[in-house]
Amino acid sequence: MIDLDEAQALILANVRALGAERVPARAAMGRVLARDLHAREALPAFDHSAMDGYAIELDTKGEERTVLAESRAGGPTPPALARGTAMRIFTGAPTPVGTQAVVMQENVSREGDRLVIRELPKAGANIRARGVDVAEGALCIPRGTRLGPQHLPLLLTFGELEPQVVRRPIVTVLATGDELRAPGDPPRAGTIVETNGPTIAAFAEAAGAVARVLPIAADEPVALRAAVEEALANADVVFTIGGVSVGDHDLVRPTLEAVGVTLDFHKVALKPGKPIAFGRRGSTYVLGLPGNVVSAAITYLLFGAPLLAALSGVAQPLPVPRRMRLGAAVKHQPGRTELVRVRVEGDSVVPLASQASGSIVSLGLAEAVAVVPKDSAGLAAGETVDVLFL
Repeated sequence: MIDLDEAQALILANVRALGAERVPARAAMGRVLARDLHAREALPAFDHSAMDGYAIELDTKGEERTVLAESRAGGPTPPALARGTAMRIFTGAPTPVGTQAVVMQENVSREGDRLVIRELPKAGANIRARGVDVAEGALCIPRGTRLGPQHLPLLLTFGELEPQVVRRPIVTVLATGDELRAPGDPPRAGTIVETNGPTIAAFAEAAGAVARVLPIAADEPVALRAAVEEALANADVVFTIGGVSVGDHDLVRPTLEAVGVTLDFHKVALKPGKPIAFGRRGSTYVLGLPGNVVSAAITYLLFGAPLLAALSGVAQPLPVPRRMRLGAAVKHQPGRTELVRVRVEGDSVVPLASQASGSIVSLGLAEAVAVVPKDSAGLAAGETVDVLFL
């Protein structure tokens, strides 16, 4: 049995991002950029006015100017600014050569072509200089960034109409167990609805993967082996659910080994979620999640999500915790890292009443999990903990 940090390190040790592909910029939202995006030109590309007002030079003594021309956004290139003159200018319009400042229209009086400046601005006032936002060649979006709508203006501005993004991981989810029945099937004595497969697939799809859920596999060696082989075919990642513990009917781990999956570990000092296996066959990664619904969700968060993130090219694949105060005490027996389901109240988190690993109600109510270190003998109300949001 290994520690949480060691298990995460083993999973991520040899993972490399999948190949790149080009997709239309809008379709790239949620995808991970495969190469750095550099500015093909300076932004802004020319000096322009940040205000409606008048472009002036400051060398002329006195506060009067003669207005000789106009510069507007999208208009022709304005003539150079002659000494002792001013040019009417509008927001976004290019400043004429010789401009040292733009005086706001609120600070002037004008009669015909005669302009009286009531308050001279400082040099450079109300001018957005070329390259003040981004210098030509500067790094704008580093590879490994998950693209969102906030990145679209940069992509379009620099002509990245089909940016290179990392291919989406292909995920297969296989739930196992004679006690399971498919959602919507009539109730049968001694069975429960299989919710883990669709749930883990939904988590994977939210992380950008393409996911499929196979039919439930029975606890029978021949049928299970066939289901595992089907799951491994054409998948980057296989999530199995259930059957990785050491009971007489826990057949998934030996079946994985029988079909050639090399396992790196199969137990983690974690609560909930101790029985978990990770390995690889060829280029396909296999993560065997426990069967209890909460355990499956939490181990996906800790191990499955980082694996998919790394395959997707995310620069920092591990979940980033937030430090928050506990709103109530947490009991803990030293030995395993514990993930306590919590709800958020202001700047604090409060543990849910039920922490049973099979409680789908508590999973639905949980907004996050608080990480209780394995050596802790319990935490008091008011102490700070690492919190991972679901």
